[in-house]
Amino acid sequence: MLRSRSPYCQDCGRCFDLEELPQRAEIERITREVLRRLQERASELGEPPRAVVGVSVRHVHLTRDALAALYGPGHTLHKLRDLYQPGQYAAQETVAVVGPRMRAIERVRVLGPLRDHTQVELSRTDGFYLGLELPVRASGDIADTPGVTLVGPYGSLTLKEGAIRADRHVHMSVEDAERWGFEDGEIIQVRVAGDKELMFGKVRVRVSSDYRTELHLDTDDANAADLSCGDLVELMKL
Repeated sequence: MLRSRSPYCQDCGRCFDLEELPQRAEIERITREVLRRLQERASELGEPPRAVVGVSVRHVHLTRDALAALYGPGHTLHKLRDLYQPGQYAAQETVAVVGPRMRAIERVRVLGPLRDHTQVELSRTDGFYLGLELPVRASGDIADTPGVTLVGPYGSLTLKEGAIRADRHVHMSVEDAERWGFEDGEIIQVRVAGDKELMFGKVRVRVSSDYRTELHLDTDDANAADLSCGDLVELMKL
């Protein structure tokens, strides 16, 4: 069954909008506050640390020059909705991604704000379709990665590199990291309960005062564990 859109929505395709409620921003604020209090309470009771899931569907990060090539000189991104991480948002703009098999994936969402490098984050399934062998990389580590062609309404842009599968990672607030004893860059495991219970290994912790605690998985990993945005998973030290 399809769900109404989660306040953690990242366009994973698992849910749909019944309607855009005017009070949505307040609902999201309350939901996040409830989650924070539940995490603190669980820690006080000695329960294992947990993180909310964000399913990261295929998307593109653009530089200012890349945006101009695809949407025209002087174009700026238009916010569609905020994402769970502060300052990050899904833009109204989308592009088509074309691979070496001359197949295209259309309407790939651009995420803002603009960055200092152009990066295309895809799943392994997307790579099969496009004819790409996508390496698993941390965001920003695009050296020696495959290139693709991006097509926008104004023009196209062929990248020599920049297409990756994002590594599994947990964005973690400083407060949660201190409470649970995690360090920036630490590799942990994630336990998923449910009908398709499994363990995710090689999950990197990224700690920052700018982060809210959230596990990022691509659609292939999320499908394997029956996960959707907003689900909770257990974080485990090695």
